[in-house]
Amino acid sequence: MTYSDAQLKEILTRTRRIAVVGVSMNPVRPSYYVARYLSLKGFQVVPVNPRHAGEVLLGQRVQGALSDIEGDVDMVDIFRRSDAVPPIVDEALAHFPKLQTIWMQIGVEHADAAAQAEARDVTVIQNRCPKIEYQRLFGELRMGGFATGIVSSRL
Repeated sequence: MTYSDAQLKEILTRTRRIAVVGVSMNPVRPSYYVARYLSLKGFQVVPVNPRHAGEVLLGQRVQGALSDIEGDVDMVDIFRRSDAVPPIVDEALAHFPKLQTIWMQIGVEHADAAAQAEARDVTVIQNRCPKIEYQRLFGELRMGGFATGIVSSRL
């Protein structure tokens, strides 16, 4: 799975509303800090986790399922094991007629579910993190000392 920088940047530029499936209420979990980061960057993040449905996270009410979300989303960001992906994709395709992107986090891949979404003209990104890609493509990793082009072991 190879994605061009132009494709990833275009996705992150056009996306406004993201459903984060499997988001955690625990601030040390990657799903929490990715959702928090995206909300701080101006994306409207809709948290989805049946264990925390009705609670508030990042100023938004946690939804129990994608089908509980009112209105459309541009992207569904999946923080679940790969074997849990097919029913999530099925629900997303059924509930969001204007869905543009299914994004599977690092370590999450499912070829059949991806093919099903792509057959409906939904872009699929697998085994990537939108937070990392946003930072890399919009120049923020440099601020953290990464991507400086300098490799050194000297202190």
